Amino acid sequence: MSDPSPDPKSLIDPAVLPRWRRRLPGTGPSPSGGTPRRPVRGVMINLLIVATVFMGVQWYQARPLASGKAPPLQAALTSARPFNLATLRGEPVLVHFWANWCPVCKLEGPKIDALAADFRVITVAMQSGGAAEINRYLREQGLGFDVIADPDGEIATTWGVRGVPASFVIDPTGRIRFAHVGYTTGAGLRGRLWAAARLDRG
Repeated sequence: MSDPSPDPKSLIDPAVLPRWRRRLPGTGPSPSGGTPRRPVRGVMINLLIVATVFMGVQWYQARPLASGKAPPLQAALTSARPFNLATLRGEPVLVHFWANWCPVCKLEGPKIDALAADFRVITVAMQSGGAAEINRYLREQGLGFDVIADPDGEIATTWGVRGVPASFVIDPTGRIRFAHVGYTTGAGLRGRLWAAARLDRG
């Protein structure tokens, strides 16, 4: 009778097998004895890179924003009423730049509208067409805040705005207390307007 065929596993040196398994991606225990940490580490590195790039873009866009005394802002609203920022001394004001082609601005719009019910809010529609086009957009979105059309971006340039949305909180003395490019929560803006009023009293 012939000898039975050897088991293939018996041909592998048991001392070599653990080393061979450790060379395969995703095999073998982590140093702590749990599941491998390499995928988690990769995700964390990617998130860190994204966060760094995002913060860099925010810093670059915010660099030229106006600071100190608020620049002049006098123009006709899209409702044809005159507006002059200088006449609003004595109370905090939100000056908000947006555009009808900006998806983040669209998301932020209802929050700005809610703020306008409790605070002085003036918005500037940058490169969004004339009054008729802007008013049509406001009706479609159900928004009622005051708007100044800035079709050529001249007002935005004066305020140092390169990207939208951009928000400025002006204190009762006419100084800029807060300036930000990008999405800001309604609660955050409300808190800054409240703080601007109190800072002046102090």
